Amino acid sequence: MLLSPPICPPDQQDAALAELGFAVLGAAGAAELLGEPVAALARWLPFWDELPPDAYLKDGGRYRRRRHGCFIIDGESVLPQPHRPHWQPVEYNALHGGIERHFDPLPEALVADPLWSRWLLMGAARASALESAKRRARGDSAPAGGPGVQPWYVEAHLFRIDTTDGIGRPTPEGAHRDGVDLVGVTLIAREGIKGAETRVFAAEGREGLRFTLSEPFSTLWLDDAKVIHESTPIQPLQPGGSGHRDTLVLTYRAGGFQGPGS
Repeated sequence: MLLSPPICPPDQQDAALAELGFAVLGAAGAAELLGEPVAALARWLPFWDELPPDAYLKDGGRYRRRRHGCFIIDGESVLPQPHRPHWQPVEYNALHGGIERHFDPLPEALVADPLWSRWLLMGAARASALESAKRRARGDSAPAGGPGVQPWYVEAHLFRIDTTDGIGRPTPEGAHRDGVDLVGVTLIAREGIKGAETRVFAAEGREGLRFTLSEPFSTLWLDDAKVIHESTPIQPLQPGGSGHRDTLVLTYRAGGFQGPGS
């Protein structure tokens, strides 16, 4: 039995994110914010069928495929950046941190799709609202030019976790933070699997919640400073069968991309 996520109406997601450290936006809410029907996003699905294997899995697994790209969002401008390696410090990723991981770039047709930029801007609006809420809570004055005007450094990851090894691990590093300001996890597809329960815990405290993202294009927003998160392993729904889980993961960070010198 799948535990349903606590879906937020679009106009309540920023308040939930600031108070709880997470919010779940349903597909209908995303469509409302994008001004496009959910069906329009179906044209993205084939891109997940073309992901190369992740060659950096230290557990020796063959269950993860991915692509990666970087962007700077400055106001309403989404600026693709020269391709760069993905890097995380070991304090956030004890399994794969501390090394430069070179993944194939995002498909050009995806990046050129107008809905792609609008999707990234939707996340940037959440990051800016969260930053403004934290400033108000601290009693800080807004930065010059108004709240939430700093650029956001965005990394985009297309993931497919499959059952090639009999079991697939969406988060082989376990419960973790990413070292950014905001994380967005969007379910793209879920085919022939069981598992992949999402678990969100307070970074300081014992509070937690678990649920399963099952609706394509539903999105979990996470305040990376306030919560840690993980997804449980997947297995085939039918013995001897196969299946996969596709996600889009976006991270938003102020001040620059993560790197060995950051």
